[in-house]
Amino acid sequence: MSAYADQLLQVATDTFGWPELHPEQLEAMEQLMEGHDVLAVLPTGAGKSAIYQVPALLLDGPTLVVSPLLALQRDQLGSIEGSAAPEAVAVNSSQRVSETRHAWKAVGEGDAEYLFLSPEQLAKDEVVDELAGLDVSLFVVDEAHCVSAWGHDFRPDYLRLRPVVERLGHPPVVALTATAALPVRQDIVRRLGLHDPREVVASFDRPNLRLAVQRVSEERRKRDAVVLHVRTLMADPQTRSGLVYTASRKDAEWYASELAQAGLTSAAYHAGMRAADRRRVHEDFLAGDVGVVVATSAFGMGIDKPDVRFVVHASAPESLDSYYQQVGRAGRDGEPADVTLFYRPEDLHLQRFLTASRPPADALAVVAETLVDTEEPLRPADLGRALDAAADDGATKVPAARRTRAVNLLEQAGAVTTDDRGRLEYLDPDLNPGEAVDRAVEVAATHQRLVESRIEMMRAYAETTGCRRQLLLGYFGEQLEHACGNCDTCAAGTAHDLSPQDDTFPRNGSVEHTEWGHGVVMSVEDDRLTVLFDEVGYKTLALAAVRDQGLLTPA
Repeated sequence: MSAYADQLLQVATDTFGWPELHPEQLEAMEQLMEGHDVLAVLPTGAGKSAIYQVPALLLDGPTLVVSPLLALQRDQLGSIEGSAAPEAVAVNSSQRVSETRHAWKAVGEGDAEYLFLSPEQLAKDEVVDELAGLDVSLFVVDEAHCVSAWGHDFRPDYLRLRPVVERLGHPPVVALTATAALPVRQDIVRRLGLHDPREVVASFDRPNLRLAVQRVSEERRKRDAVVLHVRTLMADPQTRSGLVYTASRKDAEWYASELAQAGLTSAAYHAGMRAADRRRVHEDFLAGDVGVVVATSAFGMGIDKPDVRFVVHASAPESLDSYYQQVGRAGRDGEPADVTLFYRPEDLHLQRFLTASRPPADALAVVAETLVDTEEPLRPADLGRALDAAADDGATKVPAARRTRAVNLLEQAGAVTTDDRGRLEYLDPDLNPGEAVDRAVEVAATHQRLVESRIEMMRAYAETTGCRRQLLLGYFGEQLEHACGNCDTCAAGTAHDLSPQDDTFPRNGSVEHTEWGHGVVMSVEDDRLTVLFDEVGYKTLALAAVRDQGLLTPA
């Protein structure tokens, strides 16, 4: 225990009313106090916000929290406002001008300790200039997996955070996420430019969650089965609060209507609703006035409700990353919770369609050519103005979202860089724009292969006869030697303990494949191992073939 432990525990108790801190929370806080950048991976409900909330009160200067959703910001603001901590404020597009003015004034005068911003706000030069004068003491990146193209919820604006950190003098940075396997963690460290970081990674296991999959052959039968399952759960006084996740807004509305007709207090939630209606559903669920929320993936991030007793998926999501994060909203109080996936193999065809993404070749070409022809580096806003002016003269129109994606792909391809003032610069004058575009298109193709491989891992989870928890944890690089005893395959008697493995291909070890190149071993079972390859994503290989044919070698 470091010299800071007693101070941190005292602040946690006196200010937030927490009589103790979990070991992972305290370890991350101590590393921050010692000046290290920190990457903390803790499961949903493990108190990640405490990692910055407590040290912030012992460091001179305001704490900047980058948070991707307004609903998530509201939850975090509410948790601080309910304590004895100094004021927390936000600056976002939904505020009135007077509210924004108050927020900046409160932070500037030292009355507010915590400032919440979206990554989109940090893309504005005037916002970063304002921050540069505040002597920020702690830079927090919430939902940090969004910075990684390996992550399941990649957000292009997160790639612009590293230059912001440097423009602010690189205060200690803490990156927080509930979902990050080893390659994602490595990507977060690299893309945020963390200095000599300390990683605090808790177990991904949530043994109180009972995992199950119900396979159905027809869409109509699946819908009936989902409704019946939720009705059965809600009839039990012990399980009267839950979430149902759907693949589309239309399905969210349909299931919410069906459950309401069955006499349940249900509500739909999706990005197509008005912000006020989404906020009302959110608040009613937290208050217990709505028993079941039927939602797309738009709902749940930051939900601070400990007694969610079930999470039902009416369709398979696009990855086990998303699935793990969503089911992690159940049983945060440590009590038993039911987690059930209703699975039709055909549903994964929809996920392939939804996740298909063609690279913006036209935007790539225009952005690359503009940066090549510019003598001085350009701020992103200046690039936007230059592209708009070119469009007025007949060039291809490049909307802001496509421009951001094009810049990010060119950066990942090594054709463009961002300097410490946040300006964009073409790197190699000998690399013509056409070659730069080709490289960027290949980067996009590699990412698409990864996305498709994640869908196949989702299929593997749904169709396995082995212990589901073993497979789920193995996906994140955590080995569970014994069958969990709390999933449907364990109950059916088809799951089994894993045999001891040799050290030829250890978990999280680097390997080289004869065709697919470099990868990282994520899990090892009795007859197979799963590897995440840089170029082709997740692959499950038969151990016999690996050994007999020499497909893999330790790197």
